[in-house]
Amino acid sequence: MTAVHTGTGGRIVAPPSMAELATDALRAMIFSGELALGERLVEARLTERLGVSRPPLREALQTLTHEGLVVAHPRRGATVRTLTRHDVYEIVTLREDLEALAVRLGVPVRVPERLERCRAALAAFEEVGRAGDESRFLHHKVEFHLSLVALAGHSRLTEAYRALSFQMQLCMAMNRTARRESLLENVERHRELLAVVEAGDPEVAQRALTEHGHTSFLLDLVDRLDGGTPESEEWLARRRGA
Repeated sequence: MTAVHTGTGGRIVAPPSMAELATDALRAMIFSGELALGERLVEARLTERLGVSRPPLREALQTLTHEGLVVAHPRRGATVRTLTRHDVYEIVTLREDLEALAVRLGVPVRVPERLERCRAALAAFEEVGRAGDESRFLHHKVEFHLSLVALAGHSRLTEAYRALSFQMQLCMAMNRTARRESLLENVERHRELLAVVEAGDPEVAQRALTEHGHTSFLLDLVDRLDGGTPESEEWLARRRGA
């Protein structure tokens, strides 16, 4: 009989499937750099490495392809997605526009329970930072940003942000390398961001979000990437000028 465990509120929750476990493991390997950007994903090696059979592994690769972390090549298998300068342009501009809409709709905060979720997300983020848990750090960082977006009370906006979040984490992983800050220093920047949001001025909150996360990445690591376009180069020039 399949084991179950008790979730929040006493509800019976089925344990994750082998495909879900494989998806989580592969995602963590990508974000940590254990699987490099552009690396070919050889099924035989991955089944041995993860201890799963090919069907759940293939299901996991399909999920990661849908999330934008893996690219499937007809008759040539799959690779970890690489980032181009144009990719960064699309990811960052879409992220900023979604966050701007969330601030416009959600600040000042009118539902205290939503703000409590932000505080709880920050506390969980700080906990993994104090534990030095690099493997879970990016996940909790994104969960904190999702809690900020959820202040808008707009479920479709939150889901759009969640769908983008996996590709955002590729940028964040590279950005953390460029920033050279400790996990707790990163947490403190987010604590300051939440304080600005709590203060309730949407213009100040929007400015804080825009300036919060991308500067070192845009001015350093992005220059190591290929694949620029007229749109991405014009955008980068504007950001550098600002």
